[in-house]
Amino acid sequence: MRKLLDPYLKTIDWYIIKKYLGTFIFTLGLFMAISVVFDISEHLDNFLSKHASLNDIIFKYYAGFIPFYMMMLSPLINFLSVIFFTAKMANQTEIVPILTSKASFYRFLRPYIVSASVIFTVSILANIFIIPFTNKLKVDFETANSFISGDDPTKSEVHIQLDKNTFIFLQSYDPQVHTGYQFMLEKFDGTELKMRLTAPSIQFDTVKTRWKIISPSIRYVNGLKEKFISNGPMIDTVLDMRPIDFEVHDNVNSNVYGGMSLKVLNTLIEKEKMHGTGALMDMEFEKYRRFVEPLSSFVLCFIAVAISSRKVRGGVGLPLGIGIFICFVYIVVNRFALVFAVKGHFEPLLSVLIPNIVFGILGCVLIAKAPK
Repeated sequence: MRKLLDPYLKTIDWYIIKKYLGTFIFTLGLFMAISVVFDISEHLDNFLSKHASLNDIIFKYYAGFIPFYMMMLSPLINFLSVIFFTAKMANQTEIVPILTSKASFYRFLRPYIVSASVIFTVSILANIFIIPFTNKLKVDFETANSFISGDDPTKSEVHIQLDKNTFIFLQSYDPQVHTGYQFMLEKFDGTELKMRLTAPSIQFDTVKTRWKIISPSIRYVNGLKEKFISNGPMIDTVLDMRPIDFEVHDNVNSNVYGGMSLKVLNTLIEKEKMHGTGALMDMEFEKYRRFVEPLSSFVLCFIAVAISSRKVRGGVGLPLGIGIFICFVYIVVNRFALVFAVKGHFEPLLSVLIPNIVFGILGCVLIAKAPK
C-alpha cells in the first residue's frame, strides 16, 4: 500500500498521516474504555438480577455495544483528533514552513484526505457488514434480559395490507406470549368483498414461523349468496406479516433496524411500502444513514484543519474549545434530522444528508478563508 502511495506522498505527508490516525485510534480507544466503565456501573444491577452469564455479557452485549458506539462516536473523535494534533503542530510552528514553501494549502490537505479516506472506508464497510450483526447481538441480549423498559411497546388497532387484495386488522398484540387479539382478515376482488375471517386471537409459532388462527369465523360472499362458518377449527397458516409489525420500534431511541442486514432491510422496506404499518421512515432512514454518515469523515476533517492550522495565542485551547462547540452543534443538527425523518415524515434521504450539507458548506467557507 505504501509503495503505491509513495510517488504521491512525501515524508511530511506520512508524518501527518501517522499523527492523524494515531491520535484518532488512541482517542477513540480512550473514549470507548471510559464508556464501557460507565456502562458497567450503570447496568451491573441488571446483569446480576437477570443472572446473565459472563460469556453473554462479553460476547453478546459488549460485542454489540463497543462497535455501535465506536461508529457513533468516530465522526466526533475524528474531528477532535484533527483539531488537537493540527493545532499542536501550528503551535510548534511546524505548519508555517510547509505553507511558506512551494506547497499550496490544498497540497497540505493531501495527507488529511488520505487519512479521512481510510476512516471513511472502514466506517462504510463496518456499517454495511459488521455493525448490523453486532447490533443484533446487543438487541437480542437486551430483549432476553428485559433491559428495554418504558411505555407499552405495542401498537393498537393496526391495519396492514398483505397484498393487492388482502387486508388485515388486529386490535392489540402481546409480544410476551406472541398473541394478537380481535383479528380480522378480508379478501377483495377489486372493490367487492369476497371473504371475511374474524377470530378472537391469533398466535405466532416462533419455531415454525407460522400463524395459528384460533376459533375463526368465516363469511364467504359470492354475489347475493353467502356462506358462514362460526367458531371453526384452528387454522395453521403462513401470512405475510411478522410480530415486529405490531410492535413500536422508535428508531430515535432504538437500533432494532440497525440490527438488520442490508438485504433484510431492503426486503422489509419493499414489504412495508405495501403493508403501511408506519415504520417505513425508520427503515429508510437507517438504510441511507449507513452510506451517508461516513461522509462526515471528510466534512469534519476539513473544518477541523481550517480552524486549527493557524497559530494562535493560548496554544491548542482555543481551537479545541471551538471544536467542542461545533461538535455540540453537529450532534444537535444530527438528532434534529433524525427526528424530522421519523416524527415529521420528512424525506429520509434528505434528512440524513442535512448534517453533511450544512457542515459541508461551513467547511468550504472555512477552507477558503484558511491561511494560505
